[in-house]
Amino acid sequence: WYNPNIHPYQEYKARRDTLIGYADQIGMELIVQEDYGLRGFVCAVAEDIDHRCEKCYEMRLFETARQAAEGGFDSFTSSLFISPYQKHELMREVAERAAAEYGVQFLYRDFRPYFRAGQEFAREHGFYMQKYCGCIFSEEERYMKPKKILP
Repeated sequence: WYNPNIHPYQEYKARRDTLIGYADQIGMELIVQEDYGLRGFVCAVAEDIDHRCEKCYEMRLFETARQAAEGGFDSFTSSLFISPYQKHELMREVAERAAAEYGVQFLYRDFRPYFRAGQEFAREHGFYMQKYCGCIFSEEERYMKPKKILP
């Protein structure tokens, strides 16, 4: 777990705690980096907010690759690859760069076909369900979208 992009802190905590609870239920070992990291994320994306996603992917996927290499894992991937709202080709390219830098394989799978089933699973298990990617700028966009007017 490493998500310095998530704002506000209560959103971060809700997502983290849901993952920790589920990992405990299924007996999965989990690596949690407890550094909230919001300031570092904001500093990294502040110069080019419109292209922040690449910086965000770099922060998160490079850290994942580093942890995988240090932990002796064969490969790494990300739950981001289930979202139809993420930039898959950009994520894949960033993950492949991270894999090359840390000498650990990136395991790519396009999990988007399972997105709806994943949401249903989350509802059935009472998981917290996010409403935006997590970053403050995504949250802003969520509220600033023009409202659809019904005929």
